[in-house]
Amino acid sequence: MGLAVLGLIWEMAMWIIAGSDQTLIMVGLGLVVAAIVVHIMNDWRSGVLLFLVWLLFEDLARKYLGNSMWVYFAKDFLIGIAYTSYYIAKRKGLVEVFKIPFLVPLALFFWFAVIQVFNTWSPNILYGIIGLKVYFYYAPLMLLGYAMLERAKDLERFLIVNIVAGIVVAGLGVAQSVLGVTFLTPQDSASELYTLSHVTRISPITHAEVLATSSVFVSAGRFSMYLILLWILAVGAQGYMLLSRRAGANYGFLGIGVVTVAVMITGTRTPFVFVLGSAFVMTGAFLWGAPWKWGQGHRLVKALRRTFLIGGIGLVLMSEVFPVALGTNWAYLSETLAYQGQGSELASRSWRYPVGNLIMAFEHDRWVTGYGTGVNSLSTQYVARYLEVTAPDIGVESVYGSLVLEMGSLGLVFWFVWVLALLWSGWRVVKQLRQTVYFPIGFAIWWYAVVLLILLTYFGIQPYQNFVNNAYLWLLIGVLYRLPKLAQMPQPIPTVKHARGMARWQLALGRR
Repeated sequence: MGLAVLGLIWEMAMWIIAGSDQTLIMVGLGLVVAAIVVHIMNDWRSGVLLFLVWLLFEDLARKYLGNSMWVYFAKDFLIGIAYTSYYIAKRKGLVEVFKIPFLVPLALFFWFAVIQVFNTWSPNILYGIIGLKVYFYYAPLMLLGYAMLERAKDLERFLIVNIVAGIVVAGLGVAQSVLGVTFLTPQDSASELYTLSHVTRISPITHAEVLATSSVFVSAGRFSMYLILLWILAVGAQGYMLLSRRAGANYGFLGIGVVTVAVMITGTRTPFVFVLGSAFVMTGAFLWGAPWKWGQGHRLVKALRRTFLIGGIGLVLMSEVFPVALGTNWAYLSETLAYQGQGSELASRSWRYPVGNLIMAFEHDRWVTGYGTGVNSLSTQYVARYLEVTAPDIGVESVYGSLVLEMGSLGLVFWFVWVLALLWSGWRVVKQLRQTVYFPIGFAIWWYAVVLLILLTYFGIQPYQNFVNNAYLWLLIGVLYRLPKLAQMPQPIPTVKHARGMARWQLALGRR
C-alpha cells in the first residue's frame, strides 16, 4: 500500500511539472465518482442527493476539461447506479413502490417515441436513442423521490441540501456579473462552450452592455432556467419550514435573497418574468391553502411578507455595492419588456416568435408522420460529431413544433394527454394537502411542473430537455405524491390557544 501511494504521488508530481492540469482534474473526478458509486450502492437515498450536487456542478468541470464527454455522461452513469441500488432494495421489499396515477398516458407517449426511433426518415438510430434519453431517462427518478421520503426529517434534509447548493450556484452567478466573464469561464474552453458562455447583450435605448451570466453552467440559458426552479422551490420550502417550525427556514430566507439578486443580473428576461409571475401565483395559492383552522395561517402570511422584504433588501444591497452591474441589467430588462416601448421585444417574444416557429414546423413535408425521435432534440450535435457528419437541418424552437417534426401530429397529441393527466392528478394531490404544513411545498412542486411543461415549453423544447430541469421535475413529482403519506402522520404543529376563534383577517394581519 505504501508503494502504491508513493507511485501515485510520483505520477501526480509528474503531471503537475508537465502542466497536465486536465489529467490531474480528471483523475480527481474519477476518484470522486468512484466514492459516490460506493456510497450510492450502500445508501441510494443519500446517493440521489449527491447526484443532484454533481448535476449542478458538472458543467463547471466541462468548461475546464474541454467539454469532455466522460464528464458529460458521468451523471447518467451515477443515476444508473442509483436506479440499480433502488431496484435491489425494491426486490428485498425495503422500499414503498410508487403507483403512478398517470402511467397509461405516459406509457403511450413513451412507446410511440420508441416506435419513432425506427422512422425511416431518421438519419441514424443514434439520434433516436439520444432523443429517448433526453425525454425519459430521468423519469424513474419519481420512483426514487417517492421512496426516499419516509418521514418529515427526510423532506427537510432534501430541501436544505438543494437550497444550500442553489445558494452557492446563485451566489457564484452574482459574483461573475461583477468580476466578469473570466471568472468561472476559462479562455481556452472548447469552442462550442466558449460561444455559449461569452454572450453580451445590448439594451436597445441606452446601449448598455450586459453580460449574460452563466455561473457554474456552460450557458446563461441553463443558469436562468435553474434560477426559476430554485426560486419556486425556496419559497415553497420556506413556507413549509415556517409552518412546521423547522430550523431550516433560515436557509429559505437566505436562498430567496440571493436568488432574487441573481435573477436581476442574469442578463436574461425569462427568469425575471417567470419569477415575478410566480410570486403573484404562489402568494394567492398560499393564502388559499394555509392551515387557518390551526390558527397558523398568519405564520404563512409572515413568510410571504419576509420573502418580499428579503428579496428587496438583497436588491438594495446590490444597488449600493455594485450599482453598475445591477443598473445595466435593469436597463436591458426595462427597455426590452416595456409594453409598446421603443426597443420592446415583449410582443415578438411572447407571441409572434413562438407561434411563427410552430407554423414553420408545418411547412416541412413530413409533419404528419415526423422524421424520427431525437432529430430536433438537444445533444444531436454530439451524435453528429461522433458520426463525423453534419447535424440534421430539421428543427424549430417551439416544443410543439419540435414534437410535430420528430413524432408527427400524433406525437403532439400524446404529449398533451400525458402532461394534462400529470397536472390534473398532481392538482388533486395539492388539494389533499390543503390545511396542512405540506401545502406550500406541494403547491410549489405542482406550480413548477406547470411552468416547465406548459409555460416554458411554449417558447421552446430546451427547458424540458435541459438535464437539470428535467431531472428535478421527475424527482419532485415523486416527492409531491409522497407528501399525503407524510401528512397522515402526526402533525408537528400544536393548535395555538390564543388564535382560536379569531377571524381569518385577524390571523392574516398577525393580530394577537
